[in-house]
Amino acid sequence: MDALHNLEPLLRVFWYLALPVSLIFLIQTVMTFIGSDTGDGVHADFDGDLDGVEAPFQLFTFRNLINFLLGFSWTGISFYGLIDNRPILVILSVVVGVLFILIFFAVIKQLQKLAEDNSFKIQSVLHKTGSVYLRIPENRSGTGKIQVSVNGTFREIDAITNNEQIASGSTIKIIKIESNNLVLVEKL
Repeated sequence: MDALHNLEPLLRVFWYLALPVSLIFLIQTVMTFIGSDTGDGVHADFDGDLDGVEAPFQLFTFRNLINFLLGFSWTGISFYGLIDNRPILVILSVVVGVLFILIFFAVIKQLQKLAEDNSFKIQSVLHKTGSVYLRIPENRSGTGKIQVSVNGTFREIDAITNNEQIASGSTIKIIKIESNNLVLVEKL
């Protein structure tokens, strides 16, 4: 640490930021890969009314602070000997720090696209074809059952028809959603 005391004040600030921030970043990275890190940059690290915001992530998180300081400090150290104008060096360091946050946001946004919602929604069967599993009585006088493939999974759904009875094994088309587990079908 004696070597840091002999440096110019601005370079010393960059080093004093870079060392602990790099250590924290490494710990965060390791914790993320072993699965013990629950912070993903999506939620704010403070209590505030952010409900009106439609952003997939929050700006003021500890992780974003670390990302900013990491880019800021290492840019300052890297370009200290190349850029003699100190205000320009600080501005460049701030820009790179902001770029680190934007890169993190881009990575998180791409990772969120990988999430898949496989929950069944009855609206997803509208206008699909399927087959009758249990006969469907004529003119809405009772319900039968149909099988429809949705996202590679067969679903059994109660069905009614406005026309004549539809026998088991017949091919049908769903023309209307009546309720959460009831559809109106017609024979093809």
